[in-house]
Amino acid sequence: MATTTTKTTAPPNGSASNGDIQTFVRDGQEFTQVKEGLGRILVPFSKPDPAAKATTKSITKSVEEQQSVFYNPIQQFNRDLTVLAIKAYADSLLSKPRPANAKHVAKRKRDKSDAAGPHPKRPAGPETTSDSRSDAVDTSSVTAESSEVPGKEEAAPRPQDADATQPDAPEALKAPPAPHFTILDALSATGLRALRYAQELPFVTSVTANDLTPSAVDAIRRNAEHNGVESKVIATQGDARAHMYHIVADEATRDHDRTKFGKKSKIKSNRYNVIDLDPYGTAAPFLDAAVNAVRDDGGLLCVTCTDSGVWASNGYPEKAYSLYGGIPIKGSYSHEVGLRLVLHALAKSAAINGLAIKPLLSLSIDYYLRIFVKIQKSPAQVKFLAGKTMNVYNCDNGCGAWNIQLLARNKKVLNKSGNGAYYKHGLAMASTPGPNCSHCDSKMHLAGPMYAGPLHSPEFIKKILHDLPSAPSEIYGTKPRIEGMLYTALEESITPPHDPDNTLPACREDEFAAIEPYPFYFHPTNLAGAMHCVCPDEDSFRGALRSLGYEVTRSHCKGGSLKTNASWSVIWHVMREWTRQKFPVKTENIKENSPAYKLLRLGDANKPQDEIDKLEVVFDKHLGRDRSKQGLIRYQSNPDNWGPQSRAKGH
Repeated sequence: MATTTTKTTAPPNGSASNGDIQTFVRDGQEFTQVKEGLGRILVPFSKPDPAAKATTKSITKSVEEQQSVFYNPIQQFNRDLTVLAIKAYADSLLSKPRPANAKHVAKRKRDKSDAAGPHPKRPAGPETTSDSRSDAVDTSSVTAESSEVPGKEEAAPRPQDADATQPDAPEALKAPPAPHFTILDALSATGLRALRYAQELPFVTSVTANDLTPSAVDAIRRNAEHNGVESKVIATQGDARAHMYHIVADEATRDHDRTKFGKKSKIKSNRYNVIDLDPYGTAAPFLDAAVNAVRDDGGLLCVTCTDSGVWASNGYPEKAYSLYGGIPIKGSYSHEVGLRLVLHALAKSAAINGLAIKPLLSLSIDYYLRIFVKIQKSPAQVKFLAGKTMNVYNCDNGCGAWNIQLLARNKKVLNKSGNGAYYKHGLAMASTPGPNCSHCDSKMHLAGPMYAGPLHSPEFIKKILHDLPSAPSEIYGTKPRIEGMLYTALEESITPPHDPDNTLPACREDEFAAIEPYPFYFHPTNLAGAMHCVCPDEDSFRGALRSLGYEVTRSHCKGGSLKTNASWSVIWHVMREWTRQKFPVKTENIKENSPAYKLLRLGDANKPQDEIDKLEVVFDKHLGRDRSKQGLIRYQSNPDNWGPQSRAKGH
């Protein structure tokens, strides 16, 4: 066991004590400490040259420069959010203990129709009385309290439960084992995430911190001992994909070997409850292994991608397609497109293995994105994926309008009995937008395919927000920004359009078929730039759309953005009325055949008006006033030295 001693390094000129640097000596090497949340990591410390004139300021700067190689403070928001998200996920998971036959129950439910399925078989044993049923329910309500003792995998059986632990005890009287909750930090580096998970999430039984470089693994072990969680944090060295595929291969071999384990073997799965992918750059090479190594009964996958120059720009469409299976877009809403490209890559990797994803939270943050998805084994749900995948036709060189095209169609129909509904999967109608934009006659470009379903789960966001006030501010230093971004993400959703012709009853597959009816946002400054006019203020623009009966929200991706269920024809009609009522445009400066010339309809004076042109637009600032929660940090300004750090180098 290595020993650690603490000492203080001061400048040779005897400066004040508040400038002293606290160091830790371990195995003859000197370290400084970086603390975030409840985690503490040791960073190698190099003393300043004695010949140089060292001051408190120079030593502090030197320490900060040395620490920046191992610690990026900009990512604290990512880590704080992830701890809170895993806690919200685990609370809903551990509050309802999973029965041993859950997989068989789920399969029987999938086999049943929505209206009336096959009758369940009567148990072969004797009938269960009401008393014994209540005893079984009481026993299954055991939560993770017994596993919250640090360093203990399982709690010892209590004396009064001795009868329940005997082999011949009735099944209903056996106490369920303490729940296991495991996390994989696949690309751990210093192990800071793993340290925080082990200390801030008491229900976690073990955290595997993996890294490829031996020096990083040594640092993980050293930091785990420094934090006193070496019994919980397991450091492993190797390629993250090999580690995850090894788990999958072992389980596949075990299930295939019927002779050794038997058909009804109940060997526990080694798959992780949570897998966290936080690489430098893209996570695409790890997605297939991750969706297979996480639990397939609702496991949580957390993904970070920092290569926004690929998925949020049009500079490298060939690379974006090779990594994520889709083409990015050029425009102000490119970051939301990036979220949908990564979700598409995740959903496609999962679908190959009969797995379906459910996005819980998808955020574009600073220079990276962070996605939380649940993974579920559901071949029936996978059938809906093509109908939840879309291409986008984008007028990127003109007005910025877009059209979407789903790759397939999920059609809801009445079942044979007439008292239920189900979905049929077929081909989608071909799109007919033409090569040019219908609004400004500029060339359209194709993007996608990308994920067309909802980006967030409102229930999941509400759960995090509900628990957020109880999170200590001294541990979660980015809590104000987390609150602001989550509230903004929660407000993004717009009511789906109502179809009066759809009188079919609701069914459980409605959630599988759900798509985002109004994806993407726009920015009023881009609209004004296309028309060469003064930009309307947000309150006036929102008031105009709301006075016409449309909903208007914002996007978390960009400040000043707007999302609405109004069509592009309505949006451009509002902009034309803005130039007519408020700030007229100098038409003599508008070139013929330019996008602005078409949008202002300068050459179509004799064109008959349609129904949209007859709409009366009122720029009501009071109606357009933002009535959401005030005082939130929704869009953070970039600090000094903002951005990703240099790629780590190990040996």
